[in-house]
Amino acid sequence: MIQSARRCVVSGRVQGVFYRASTQQRAQKLGLTGWVRNRPDGGVEVFACGEAEQLEALCRWLQQGPEMAKVSSVECQDCAVEAFTDFSIRP
Repeated sequence: MIQSARRCVVSGRVQGVFYRASTQQRAQKLGLTGWVRNRPDGGVEVFACGEAEQLEALCRWLQQGPEMAKVSSVECQDCAVEAFTDFSIRP
């Protein structure tokens, strides 16, 4: 199993709309590890590790997010894999 990692920054109306919790649920369902957190600029940052196909699925989902979100942009970049045991919400 080849592991990849991706860091994504999501902009728009993504805080206060269960974006982090929904991202955590989606990532866990896809079998990914990593974390999600709010950014001071009002965006959300996601760091996910797993197989490329699952990462692509998460990145597609991030474009829309949960029902109440209004995503204006998602910027993703590949990065070095880190070891996590689960997918968590960070403060």
